[in-house]
Amino acid sequence: MEKSKGREQWGSKLAFILAAAGSAIGLGNIWRFPYLAGENGGAAFLFIYLACILIIGYPLMNTEFAIGRASRKNPIGAFKALAPNTPWWLVGALAVLTPFIILSYYSVVAGWAVAYIFKCLAGLAPTADYTQMFVGHITDVWGPIIWHFIFMALTIVTIAAGVVGGIQKVAKALMPLLFLILIVLVVRGITLPGSGEGLSFYLKPDFSKVDGGTFLDAVGQAFFSLSLGMGAMITYGSYLSKKESITSSTGWVVGLDTLAAFLAGFAIFPAVFVYGFSPSSGAGLAFMTLPAVFANMPAGSIFGALFFLLLSIAALTSAISLLEVVASWVIDEKGWTRKKAALILGALIFVVGLPSTLGYSVMGNIKPLGLDILDFYDFVSNAIFLPLGGILTAIFAAFVWKTKNALQEINEPKGVFSFGNWYTILVGVIIPVVVGIILIAGLYKQFAG
Repeated sequence: MEKSKGREQWGSKLAFILAAAGSAIGLGNIWRFPYLAGENGGAAFLFIYLACILIIGYPLMNTEFAIGRASRKNPIGAFKALAPNTPWWLVGALAVLTPFIILSYYSVVAGWAVAYIFKCLAGLAPTADYTQMFVGHITDVWGPIIWHFIFMALTIVTIAAGVVGGIQKVAKALMPLLFLILIVLVVRGITLPGSGEGLSFYLKPDFSKVDGGTFLDAVGQAFFSLSLGMGAMITYGSYLSKKESITSSTGWVVGLDTLAAFLAGFAIFPAVFVYGFSPSSGAGLAFMTLPAVFANMPAGSIFGALFFLLLSIAALTSAISLLEVVASWVIDEKGWTRKKAALILGALIFVVGLPSTLGYSVMGNIKPLGLDILDFYDFVSNAIFLPLGGILTAIFAAFVWKTKNALQEINEPKGVFSFGNWYTILVGVIIPVVVGIILIAGLYKQFAG
């Protein structure tokens, strides 16, 4: 294990790639991507999504890694170090606040996934009402709180163990397992009798379903899926050795993240079509439609449990990075020990997440902006904070830190692919404009749409 001025570093390039990929691969890949594809014409959405990944996701992830490695600090410390005596540290503060809020409700949804592992193992009946099962689960008071607590405890223990002893060790164990389970589910899906209709839906683009909302969904999904704008990649980049290529590492992370989302579609759509369900089931696809699909499948309880284990693993590797962002700030700036930071901040996030858990039961009458509490948290973080953080980070790299310095860090040492002068156009113009449109559209949809 290397040290840099007392700061832990990843034990190897592979460890960094797996940890960063673990941050990126989460509920957004396994749960959100399939239902967005289902609502937006299958492969038509996939093509647009891939373009967004290349134009926005890849350059911005390189930028966040570079900011982290150049400063060797948490997001707040990074902006202070690269632009001293300026208010740009507030962008870092936003990058610390955002994962704090996201993790508070992300853990609630992840807790649902963990609970469903055991619901599947208990047995799935084709005649059961899985919509009512899900409603019954989230409207219970104590059950979801307990699963929320269990999931946060796993996250806290991992962060307390350190970058190498915790995050790196968990990523090296869970990421291969995640892809193994995903491949098993893909094989099961595409070998079901009659799976061709689902494969055709997924691979044959239906551009008649493409509208302005499709592009907005694709950009938003690329942003959310890659953990951009939330300080995670800045924090993980701060532990990266100068010997490692940022450009090639980012390529691996983006590639693995995209592969996971792509494979999730193969795992889900063939089975959904075989058993006569709708591919455009929205956010209920994972918790209401898929349990019904598995219930009709031979050995469906086992495959259902594997799916929700996959969902739980993906959620955990992402949650770890979210807590690490917040913990790294108090470790760096406040001198807290890692164990103290993990325990206190993890407990605080658990408490902040309780309204999201109770928003479907005893706090169900509280509707900020007309939304359930969990949806309100999600709106504030994903529709406002994430795109705003991405816009400001891009502007900072292009015009404050300057593209010359950003490129020097990104291209050191020279990677498989190096950015040139067009990096300024991407980061200084295209990303702020496109992501700005996403921000405005999200606000318009909520308040006027």
